[in-house]
Amino acid sequence: MPKRRVVITGMGIVSPVGNTTSDAWINILNGKSGITQITRFDASTFASQIAGEVRDFDITQYLSAKDARRMDLFIHYGMAAAIQAVKDAGIEDSTGSGLDADRIGVNIGSGIGGLPMIESTDNTYHEGGSRRISPFFIPSTIINMIAGNLSILFNFKGPNLAIVTACSSATHCIVVSARMIEYGDTDVMIAGGAESCVTPLAVGGFASARALSMRNNDPDTASRPWDRDRDGFVLGEGAGILVLEEMEHAKRRGAKIYAELAGSGMSADAYHMTAPSHDGEGAARCMTNAIKNAGVHATEVDYINAHGTSTQLGDIAETIAVKCCFGDHAKKLVVNSTKSMTGHLLGAAGGVEAIFTILAIHHQIAPPTINIFNQDPQCDLDYVPNTARNMKIEVAMSNSFGFGGTNGTLILRKM
Repeated sequence: MPKRRVVITGMGIVSPVGNTTSDAWINILNGKSGITQITRFDASTFASQIAGEVRDFDITQYLSAKDARRMDLFIHYGMAAAIQAVKDAGIEDSTGSGLDADRIGVNIGSGIGGLPMIESTDNTYHEGGSRRISPFFIPSTIINMIAGNLSILFNFKGPNLAIVTACSSATHCIVVSARMIEYGDTDVMIAGGAESCVTPLAVGGFASARALSMRNNDPDTASRPWDRDRDGFVLGEGAGILVLEEMEHAKRRGAKIYAELAGSGMSADAYHMTAPSHDGEGAARCMTNAIKNAGVHATEVDYINAHGTSTQLGDIAETIAVKCCFGDHAKKLVVNSTKSMTGHLLGAAGGVEAIFTILAIHHQIAPPTINIFNQDPQCDLDYVPNTARNMKIEVAMSNSFGFGGTNGTLILRKM
């Protein structure tokens, strides 16, 4: 059976740089950092005291206060971004608009899930005993409940799932969803990821692993991918959700099409729990798999939204991987990291960054990587330092790599 083509017809974002797609995109193009001192809790005794927090967010714009009380914050973010995406695509009325609800599915993941409510419920238990635990505690914190709640809200009766693969979660949700459409299982999938881990345990745990930046007195410049003086990633939070749709299905209903999801790839490093292999072999293989799956040549790729976390090992390994995958063409590529502005949204990163990649194609402009003051000689590609760049983008790539050596890559194409 020939592979059906998949396009993007809706997008939604909640992020440190804006709580709508348009606001986030404007701030990204302007190089505006969303990283500040942590306000969610008292972080004054923590080694890392900065994060990309979501600000000015009101869940009651999307859900009733009663329903919202039964959900952890990561579900709030995921639901808000997904509702934005569904409305953007014009599929909110799945029964009255001629759509087949049985063929609309949801696949929204998270790397960690309901950690804020897990921490607060643990405190409640120790202070007041087991009878104080909310009956909504479990469904408020488990990762598949964004997909579950969204399907209930809109009567989407297709496949309903959530993929959990650390920082590759959202990308893998998009990959698997696209393939379900390609091979006829569904016509529409709402896919991406959400995360809210600006909590004492998460910040303390990542800091103990020496993964976080400790540039506490200068949060705006703390996330500095490819810079010689980078000292770790900055924790972020939010959600990025896409509506994926079979191309002919989208055309029949007159949907706007942002771009085509031409292909994708996955791989494993099979190397280390948290560190990439020094030669970037797993990431390179993932990118190569995606290029082959998309049916394009490596020289057709114009732009990469890199994983680019601002860690010493990760940035070098990804640079090596890009050169391994693309050969001489690597020097002609434009590569950036929007994490320099958002921080690292963990399981939501791939969804948010896929949207930025789609918008880069749609508007023919590459966002900057901010905070490149002294480019690392070992990171020697064109990273769009500090200022957005108008350019021709026909084919673009978005990378996500996660703990456990799990990798995902998307290939997006201008329509």
